[in-house]
Amino acid sequence: MSTGPIVTDKDVLDMLDALLQENRSFDWDSFYNDRGRGVPFFRNVPDEHAVQWVGSGTLKPGRALDLGCGPGRNAVYFATQGFQVEAVDLSEEALRWARERARERNAAVTFLKQDLFELELDEGAYDLVYDSGCLHHIAPHRRPAYLKLVDAALKPGGHYAVSCFVENGPLGGLATSDIDVYRERSMRGGMGFTEAKLRAIFRGYEPIEIRPMRAYPDSADVFGADGLLTALFRKADADAIIPE
Repeated sequence: MSTGPIVTDKDVLDMLDALLQENRSFDWDSFYNDRGRGVPFFRNVPDEHAVQWVGSGTLKPGRALDLGCGPGRNAVYFATQGFQVEAVDLSEEALRWARERARERNAAVTFLKQDLFELELDEGAYDLVYDSGCLHHIAPHRRPAYLKLVDAALKPGGHYAVSCFVENGPLGGLATSDIDVYRERSMRGGMGFTEAKLRAIFRGYEPIEIRPMRAYPDSADVFGADGLLTALFRKADADAIIPE
């Protein structure tokens, strides 16, 4: 971070990034390198709501963008269901694991090692933007850029799907206001959300379904855990879904 005067919008964002020390210090490569640590979402099965929405025909095969794909379990699932999938993550270790899984399933997925906020994409080209566990790690001051990314990526009529921490849930989920994040200089591992918060953040979208994720045992062929909220939104057919 520059110690010079704040002149540009980027200077402001960099300053706020620096206040949240855990966002800079967490080592995602080390996190994914220990594959046997027993993290529930390390299991190679898709999210239960993804399977529900594809099975019901709510989500139909098309071009999909998986944000923060981790070891690729959802990206691989969508590819096996006929989607053309691009999956993005910052961790090379996660992507190495994801590529192995794609080869095992003979699934065609384009994996990209990229910062979401530096991602160059085909605007208006995606039928689905999928986020399983990325949104709650986005700092509040970076949320507008995240929303612009989603908006730019989606076709009119396309879908945005997300799973995120609930407030004060068993997996985490900071329940304080956005401004308190900066007063305390910490997101405490991730932001928590409610249905009302998601509706407010994505108020330009049509909500299709917002509900708690259904819990499933480790033996199930889908992933589902208490403490997560899942939502599906549809982009309007017209322009301007994210307020300035």
